[in-house]
Amino acid sequence: MSQELTSDYVVVGAGSSGAVLAARLSEDPSVRVTLLEAGPRDKGMNIHIPAAFSKLFRSEHDWDYSTEPQPELGGRRIYWPRGRMLGGSSSMNAMMWVKGLQADYEEWGVAAGPEWGWDAVKKAYAKLEDVEDATALDGTGGPVRVERQRSPRPYTESFLQAAEQAGFTRGRANGPNPEAYVETMVTQRRGARWSTAAAYLKPAARRGNLNVVTGAQVSRVTFDGRRATGVEAVIDGQQTMVTARREVILSGGAINTPQLLMLSGIGPAAHLKDLGIEIVQDATEVGENLTDHLVAGLGWEVEQGSLATAESLRHLANYLLRRRGMLTSNVGEAYGFLRSRPDLAAPDIEMIFAPVGFFDEGLVPFVGEAVVAGPILVDPASRGRITLASADPAAKALIDPRYLSDPEGRDRAAMVEGVRAALDIASQPALKPILGELLRPELPADSSAEEVADALLTRHAHTLYHPTGTCRMGTDEASVVDPSLRVRGVEGLRVADASIMPRIVRGHTNAPAIMIGERAAEIIRGA
Repeated sequence: MSQELTSDYVVVGAGSSGAVLAARLSEDPSVRVTLLEAGPRDKGMNIHIPAAFSKLFRSEHDWDYSTEPQPELGGRRIYWPRGRMLGGSSSMNAMMWVKGLQADYEEWGVAAGPEWGWDAVKKAYAKLEDVEDATALDGTGGPVRVERQRSPRPYTESFLQAAEQAGFTRGRANGPNPEAYVETMVTQRRGARWSTAAAYLKPAARRGNLNVVTGAQVSRVTFDGRRATGVEAVIDGQQTMVTARREVILSGGAINTPQLLMLSGIGPAAHLKDLGIEIVQDATEVGENLTDHLVAGLGWEVEQGSLATAESLRHLANYLLRRRGMLTSNVGEAYGFLRSRPDLAAPDIEMIFAPVGFFDEGLVPFVGEAVVAGPILVDPASRGRITLASADPAAKALIDPRYLSDPEGRDRAAMVEGVRAALDIASQPALKPILGELLRPELPADSSAEEVADALLTRHAHTLYHPTGTCRMGTDEASVVDPSLRVRGVEGLRVADASIMPRIVRGHTNAPAIMIGERAAEIIRGA
C-alpha cells in the first residue's frame, strides 16, 4: 500500500538548517511546506538537559556513523554521531555558539559571490540572534537565544587565567577580538538547550501550511526529465510519494545529503554506474571536499570540583528547580584560538577546555575527577569524501575524512604545536598546582610535546562533530550547487545545509548551518 502527499516545497531533514528553512518558508501563508525528518520528535530529558548530550550517542536519536579506518590515527575507525530527530544535531550538540572568523566568510565570498561574503552573513546573524548582554557585534530579538554559562566550573576560570599567563588575550565570545580566550556562550534559554526545533519549529507549529513528518526515511529524489518533482520515502512503514509543486530542498547534512543525491542519480558517473544507479547528472564533486575538525584532548586528574558528580540527586534537583548548577554545563566551557605558525594570516588551532573527564567521547564512563584541554584543527588542509556502500538507501554511506593526510604534513605539524600550547597553559601558575597525573595520554610527565601529540593522535583523537563541504557551492561549473544553492544540471532541486560550505569555518558549524537555513529561505522567497 502506498500514499501520496503534495506541497509546494519539500524539505528533507529537520536539523540545524532544515528546521530553519521550513519554518521561514511557511511564513508565507500562500505556500504549503512539508518537512521530512527520519528521526523522532525531540522528546526526552537528555535532549533538553545541556550536560546530558553524550547520553544521546548511539541512541535512537543518533545516526551512529563510523568512518573508514584512518591510517594517520592508528588505523582506528572514528565514531561520528549525528542528530536524528527534530532539530538534528542542534538537539544533540554541545551548544557552543562560535560563528567563525570574518576571514572565513570573506573566503566564502570569493568562492560563491558577495551574497555569501562577510557583509551579507553579518546581517543574517544579526537577524537570527538573541544574545544575552549583547554588544554592537551581536543580534537581539531573533529566534536563536544565546546565553552566558549559568554555572561554570571554577576550573574554567583557572584555565582562562592560565591562558592569559601563557601570553594569550582574554575577551568575550564572538567579541571584537575573535581569537581571545573566552568563556563559551551557548544556545540555551534559561539553562535548557535551545535547538532549531525549539527556536523555529515550535513557534511555527500553529501554522496550518507547515506539515512536519517524523519517521520519514527518504530513499531518493524523483525527476520528470531533469526537473525534480518530489521524493520517495517510507513513512510509518508505507511507501510514500511526496510531490513538490515548486522545489525539493535537501538539508540532511554533509553525510546524508550527498548520499541522497547519489542515490537519486546525481554524482560521479563512474561510481554510480558501478552500483547500477541510473545517472541523471554526472556531478563529480558530490561527496568530495569532506572537511572536519579533529580534536586531541589531554586529560589531567584533579581532586574535586569537576562535573563528575553532575548526575547526583542534589544537582538534578538544582537543575529542575532553578535551572542552575552542573547540569546546565555544555561541557566545553571555554576556548580560544592560536596560530601554529607565525606566518599564518588567521588561526588554525582552537584550544578547548572541559571541566570533566570527557574521554572516549563519553561512550565509556570515566570514574573520577578530571579536566580536559587540547587543540582542535580548525583550518585543515586534508580533504576526504563520502561514497555509497551500495544502492540500498538503508545502507550507511562510506565516510573517509582522511585526517592528517595532506602531503605536506601541515595538519600534523599544527596539532603538535597545539599540544605544545596546551602543555604550556597547563604549566602556568593558575593551573599547575591543581592538575594531577596526566591521564590522556598515559605517558611519563617528562614526555615531549611531540611524544604526547603522537600518542594522542594515534590512540585518542576524534571528530569535533563538524563535517562539511561535500556539496560545495561556488561560481565555478564544477561546484555542486551555485550561489543560489541550486543543484547544477537539474531544475527544482537545492541544497541548504553544512554540505554547501566552500570551506569549513574556523569555529563551530551549528551557527553557520542555521545562518545557511536563513539565507536559503531569503534566496528562495526572493526567486
